[in-house]
Amino acid sequence: MRSSPEALTGHARRRLQQRGIPAQALEHLMDYGRAAHDHHGARIVYFDHKARQRMERTLGPSGMKGFERQLGIYAVVAADGTVITVGHRHRRIRHH
Repeated sequence: MRSSPEALTGHARRRLQQRGIPAQALEHLMDYGRAAHDHHGARIVYFDHKARQRMERTLGPSGMKGFERQLGIYAVVAADGTVITVGHRHRRIRHH
């Protein structure tokens, strides 16, 4: 699951900046995150336990340094792969 920086809406770019989410964190999310359908035609991509383990295996402990604060982010991705918005999770993502 990969989304290039060109595949961001203007809204998503503003939310990255407003919410203090580094672009690299979004790249890691798109590379390692788990996707769940939102039942409105899009997917929610987030870090679950297995995604965190995959990322740590690839990046190593030193690559994970300072990234712990970003593990609670999510992205809403359209069917065509465009990132619609990003944010920090404050609730559990439902899987039904």
